[in-house]
Amino acid sequence: MKPLHVLLLALTICYNAASAQSKALVLQTDFGLKDGAVSAMKGVAFGVSNELKIFDLTHEIPAYNIWEAAYRLEQTAPYWPAGTVFVSVVDPGVGSERKSVVLQTNSGHYFVTPDNGTLTLIAKHLGIKALREIDEKRNRLPGSSASYTFHGRDVYAYTGARLAAGVIPFDSVGPALPNSVVSIPYQQAEFRQGTIYGNIPILDIQYGNVWTNIDAATLAKLNLKYGDQLSIRILHNKKQVFAGIMPYVTTFAAVKEGLPLAYQNSLMNLSFAINYGNFAEKHKVASGPEWIVEVKSNR
Repeated sequence: MKPLHVLLLALTICYNAASAQSKALVLQTDFGLKDGAVSAMKGVAFGVSNELKIFDLTHEIPAYNIWEAAYRLEQTAPYWPAGTVFVSVVDPGVGSERKSVVLQTNSGHYFVTPDNGTLTLIAKHLGIKALREIDEKRNRLPGSSASYTFHGRDVYAYTGARLAAGVIPFDSVGPALPNSVVSIPYQQAEFRQGTIYGNIPILDIQYGNVWTNIDAATLAKLNLKYGDQLSIRILHNKKQVFAGIMPYVTTFAAVKEGLPLAYQNSLMNLSFAINYGNFAEKHKVASGPEWIVEVKSNR
């Protein structure tokens, strides 16, 4: 092989390696935007590389709500290209013994976060290709070792930025861990003896619609047609909060104003709403692993 060919091959390999990094960094926290915490994280990331593209997933996760952080990642990540790095900081155990990790999914996404349950749904639905613990001796903002309560800035934003920018490869994050993460238990969608059992992972907060984890394939086991009536029970810690009958329809306008309906949301999961109303507020329904839904046909 001639020297010129060797040079071109080397340049191609370097280009392909660089191209594997998306340079996209997506941030999620429960910090809100009332102070400078999120801005500080972005400043750290930008200091790693001014070529980074930094985006917000949300900073309005309710304080300490690890479960909602888990769901927002699952809701959003599949729509981002492989190579995207997500930094999620909902960390009520900051400074404790919980591990700081980076998860590489089978889909090629990366998640930088405390291993405290945040990865519950991502691990299940995108799969774990590899998991590494962040080595803070190598991957921590220089000069921040005396700080114990802002790992979002000092560890996660810094490590995520280095990974997204291609400053470090994934195997330089830290030591490899077994492919298992801390998981929050919840009722997975299943069909048993004519009834579907599911969970309320999240609310459509703006409108008060109730989103379940009952996917289209599980719902299909009821052999429904649009217009069929569904019998719905919602329980919190095994105590009934709501019981009622509503039509299964395609749009909110299929029922009169003020009436309830069941529909498939943008993720193709079964959801409940009131046309021009707030279902969650009216019936005092919230979300989390302790909220259970029972659905059956009322034909």
